Parts: sequence; C-alpha cells; structure tokens
Amino acid sequence: MTAQGLLRVSAPATFGVLHLASLIPAFSARHPEVTIELGFNDRYVDLLEERWDVAVRIGRLANSALVARKLVAMRVVLCAAPSYLARRGTPTRLADLGDHDCLGHTNASLAGTTSWAFGKDGTIKVPISGSMCSDNGEALVRAAIAGQGLVYGPRFIAAEALRAGQLSELELDEPPMMLGAAYAITHPTRRPAAKTRAWIDFLAEALPALGTDW
Repeated sequence: MTAQGLLRVSAPATFGVLHLASLIPAFSARHPEVTIELGFNDRYVDLLEERWDVAVRIGRLANSALVARKLVAMRVVLCAAPSYLARRGTPTRLADLGDHDCLGHTNASLAGTTSWAFGKDGTIKVPISGSMCSDNGEALVRAAIAGQGLVYGPRFIAAEALRAGQLSELELDEPPMMLGAAYAITHPTRRPAAKTRAWIDFLAEALPALGTDW
C-alpha cells in the first residue's frame, strides 16, 4: 500500500528541532504523497485523544500498553565551557559538584534543579544548586557555552558544541546515568497506516546514519 495522506508526528521540542526537522526532505523525497505535521511537545501526548499517528519519546520507557520501536540509543553527559573550567576549576568527583554552578532542568527529575542522578541506573543522587534553571535543554546548553556553569543532560543537545570545542565533556568518579533511547510510539488499538510504518522505518534507518555520538 502506498504511503499517503497527513501524518501527525509528536516529538520533544529540542530533539525535534535539532534532529527531526532536517530529515523531513529526505523522507518527502521517498514518500511525496505524505504531508507531515510535526508537533513539538515535551509532555507525553495522548495518541488517541489528540489524534497523533506516532510520537517520538526519549528516555526509559515505563511499562505501558503502547507499542514502542527503538530508534537509537542515547546517553547523558556532564559538560562545561573551557572558560568556565578555567575560572572555577574542573570537577573530578561527585562531591565537587557542590562547589559549582549547576544549571538545572525544571522538568527533569533526574537532572533537575536540586539534585542530579549518577550511576548507570541513576541511583546516586547528588545535591546541586545553580544560578540558572530552565525547562529547555537547549537554553541550558547555550548558557553553558557562554560560561554560566555545568550542564547535565542528553548528549544529542550538546553534541554540536562538544564537536566545536565550545563545551568539554567531564568525567567524574561515577558515570552519568543511562538515558535510554529514542523510541517511536504507536497505540496498540490502531493498526499503523502505511504512512506511519514508512516514517518509523525511515527514522530507524536515518537517525543512526547521522553519525551523531548520541
């Protein structure tokens, strides 16, 4: 069956802007009869009630009746600008974070405004504080590039700045928590249409091929 019609895709805002929007032309070249509506929302949307065909979600999936396909594995990094590290020193232990300006995410329970979670399972909670917080990961990365403080979050947000040397990745005495992966989510009561299957297959191929160290 030919993929055609309107495809409604929900995705986290930062991930969608940085990595999904630029893939649309390649998808459209393969499936010219599909029109994409790309909606950005950091909350978990209700696929049925809000009539989304598919959602992209990032992290560890809770037990759910939803159907999930893993697209690409992802990880968390701790980083800071060279200018900040020259001014404040480089932390090497979890205990050092208390002496640093930590930029917290207001909507991230494991990398929030009062504590950050370390260890692969995120079981080591470290108290933090900082001069800035935001509900947008890209805003925190931009502030960190300017020397505001340490930022702790998904590597896909900081990847470009790390490649450019604007940020330096830091290693402490415990590893960062594992973020999980990006998943394509569909509802089990709705058989995915050809357009939805085409989009999911495309993402499963295109995202790993970007070569980003997720």
